[in-house]
Amino acid sequence: MHRPIDESGHETGDGAGRGPVPPPYRPHPVPPVDSGGRTAPGDGVPDPGRVDPRVLGALLARHGWRRRGGAAGRYGRWTPPGSGPGGGTSLLVPDTLAFPDCEDLIGEALTALARSGTPSAREVLTGLAVPSDEIRWWSEVPTGPAGTVPWPVQEQLRSAARKILLAGALAVRGRAGYHGSRHRAAAQAALESVVVGTDPGGRALTAFLPVPPGRPVAVRLHHALHAAREAVDYQRATGGMEAFDTAVEAGVSRELTEALVALVRGTEGARVALAWAPAAGVPEGCAARPEPVEFSPGDLPALREASARYLTDEPSVPVRLTGAVVRMRRSGPRGEGRVRLRVLGGADVGHVRVTLDEEAYRTAGHAHLVGLPIRVVGRLESRGGFRRLTGASGVVPVQVDEAERDRLMKSLHENLDFLEEACEAEEER
Repeated sequence: MHRPIDESGHETGDGAGRGPVPPPYRPHPVPPVDSGGRTAPGDGVPDPGRVDPRVLGALLARHGWRRRGGAAGRYGRWTPPGSGPGGGTSLLVPDTLAFPDCEDLIGEALTALARSGTPSAREVLTGLAVPSDEIRWWSEVPTGPAGTVPWPVQEQLRSAARKILLAGALAVRGRAGYHGSRHRAAAQAALESVVVGTDPGGRALTAFLPVPPGRPVAVRLHHALHAAREAVDYQRATGGMEAFDTAVEAGVSRELTEALVALVRGTEGARVALAWAPAAGVPEGCAARPEPVEFSPGDLPALREASARYLTDEPSVPVRLTGAVVRMRRSGPRGEGRVRLRVLGGADVGHVRVTLDEEAYRTAGHAHLVGLPIRVVGRLESRGGFRRLTGASGVVPVQVDEAERDRLMKSLHENLDFLEEACEAEEER
């Protein structure tokens, strides 16, 4: 069951000893200010009348702000990370909405956050504007001048974070040791609303997954990362890989192990942590405050072995798919040939390659020339990422509605070079 609010607003720190979260990598616009000096609603800053003070307090605590007194049960005074008891900007935040001036106090706090130079202030506003689960990555790497991390190392962290998010989105679509190109378009679409922030020094990265639609991805990664950590521990202790087999049900896959290898490689260690959106509560079956999952260079052999195991053990899949012919090729005027299909249905992949015998190849060519897709039965092979169909049979044209046929014919006329090649092959026979 979801809990209404994580009552963490009265604690110092974020409950795990972590420092402030980095500012957004994709910056938000500066909020407008009305004539009274308060931040106007919109542009990423929520309406004060819609802000729950308990959620605001929970986000301030998560991002390193400290509560330093205030009338118990009425309001609390919060100071930003790194400031002393009497220094720096402070916010006066009500504990409830029971008093007449609560909305005014919240509006003043939002204005102060919008104008603050503290990096975590923008993260708090982001969490208020769009309730989001947060996934954070830290990497331990040697620093350059002024404590900064070299650009290639920062790019490595960003790339690994993207791969981990994609692995989680793929696991939401289905459990598999190796996804390949299956479900990839849907998984990438599920991540379009994610906002990413980075630490100025390049050591940390934060992804904000709006609730909805991003919570299923966050929940799946919560289970998958802990299952991967347990499987690595089991392999290092016993030498057995059985734990990786059972971890597939939790969402572990070749995509996730490869992403973890990319995250850890070249570092002294890396951590991944999740924090739930206070406004949405804690998902069923998940810890209220998940502990960070840590990986070290010593885990790389187990992760690489698991990745190779997932690749070889994932079975081929029997399918009956419908696809539009987009390319045809064969070595001579007769005999079998290779066809590339844009999949329209029957398999969660974008394109497949298939080898057809002479009669089936001719059927595919005729269907393409009149703007019709074909239906074919075979097995989707895991080798190459589920992009190849083997044992093809039963190739027949498929009737489609006029709109789809017009679209296919338009695509046909946009590829005249392909058509000439296909027609010449037919004429040579």
